[in-house]
Amino acid sequence: MGLLLAVSAPPGAAATDGVPPPDKIVIDVVSVNGSGCPLGSAIVAVSPDNTAFTVSYSSYVAQVGVGSKPTDARKNCQLSLNVHVPQGFTYAVAKADYRGFAKLEKGATALQRATYYFQGMSQTAYMNHPFAGPLNDGWQTSDTTEIDALIYAPCGAVRYFNINTELRVDAGTSDPTKTNSFMAMDSTDGSINTLYHFAWKQCPAR
Repeated sequence: MGLLLAVSAPPGAAATDGVPPPDKIVIDVVSVNGSGCPLGSAIVAVSPDNTAFTVSYSSYVAQVGVGSKPTDARKNCQLSLNVHVPQGFTYAVAKADYRGFAKLEKGATALQRATYYFQGMSQTAYMNHPFAGPLNDGWQTSDTTEIDALIYAPCGAVRYFNINTELRVDAGTSDPTKTNSFMAMDSTDGSINTLYHFAWKQCPAR
């Protein structure tokens, strides 16, 4: 399943497909909404070579058990991004890497999910990654799209790129009155982040 669906790739792309544009790209964060990313807690940065962007979180934790509320079991964050690309180029997201830390008691489970879509398109694609306790370690997942399945943003149109991520934790057979299980997409030193890798195409000449 591809990361992005429902947008037709531009016809007649040039032979230099895959080469990042030489000019700088700019990503505007149109909106950040969700219980996992309170105002000011999610930061987006573009790599110097224009091949990736990173989202860093500081308050993205789902948990169950001692010290938690029922609403803490599920956290989500929806990013709406306006990707300004140099004239004559379009992009797709070929891969997404997620990292964090999880402490799950024996019998507890967790789920990391991501959904990707362009503004105005009804179809979406989602990826699920389940986890099971006992676990007390860093975690990493990747969502990858094959080259021939990449779906690119339409040339010459402004379409916001939306990413909706979610963390869920379930106590399962563990005792939530005595233990605490959590899954985080952040860390105390701020080094945990999410990395999205671009794929590039040149638009056909008009």
